[in-house]
Amino acid sequence: MAQILDPGSIVVDDWHRSADSREFFSRILHKKKRRNFGLLEAPVMPPNVSVDTVHYKIFISGKSGVGKSVLAARLTGLKIPNMHYETTGIETSVVYWPVKLRESGRVLFFRLQLWDCGENALRRFDHLLPSCKEQVDAILFLFSFTDRVSFDDLTNQIARGTELCDRVVKLVVGTKFDLFTHTDVTEREVTRFQEVSGLPVFRMGGDVTNASNLGEVAPLLNCLAEHLWHQDCVAAMAPAIPTHPESAVYMKSTV
Repeated sequence: MAQILDPGSIVVDDWHRSADSREFFSRILHKKKRRNFGLLEAPVMPPNVSVDTVHYKIFISGKSGVGKSVLAARLTGLKIPNMHYETTGIETSVVYWPVKLRESGRVLFFRLQLWDCGENALRRFDHLLPSCKEQVDAILFLFSFTDRVSFDDLTNQIARGTELCDRVVKLVVGTKFDLFTHTDVTEREVTRFQEVSGLPVFRMGGDVTNASNLGEVAPLLNCLAEHLWHQDCVAAMAPAIPTHPESAVYMKSTV
């Protein structure tokens, strides 16, 4: 079982709220809203500031209707659609997220390329799932608090999603958490799932009016950054890779 890190053990928790982070977060914001980055775009820092960028591929997994596209929009700061539509193929989007490493004080930009694919498309075309999982670094497994079946299928979903993936970060996200009157999954059941699976569960609301709130997405993005960085540092210390951990991670991630 992969090691689950305590929040803030590797990156400075809530760093986005501190004064020394403003220069970096200003590069992903425009008029207090998130900048939208294309596949070939990146934040531009002042000439006197040098920041390394590390690259990772994230696959968003879950049954139709749980909110995969909405989660991708929240994380990237894109406009959230008011009505549900089935993703017809693979859609990709990019998140840039600056973090400060707790031990060294080093600042990194995490470039997370999100891959989202509709459930029906995955069933119709056999090549789509292998494409989503190819060289993937992390998988976000989604269920909806308003869809009991999606929660009950989590264990099978995780087994299917990672059977061919070595060294992959796994996190679980429960969507539509704020729709209390329609909740089909209890907090006790979520707690029990965390104890049995050893995986952290994050909660995302269904409110589409607050998509640019950094405070809402920071816990999940910081957790992703911590586990991805830790995963690469562990791999860098393997006997087959005699390079210093940070050097090896930098070489792998900036290619």
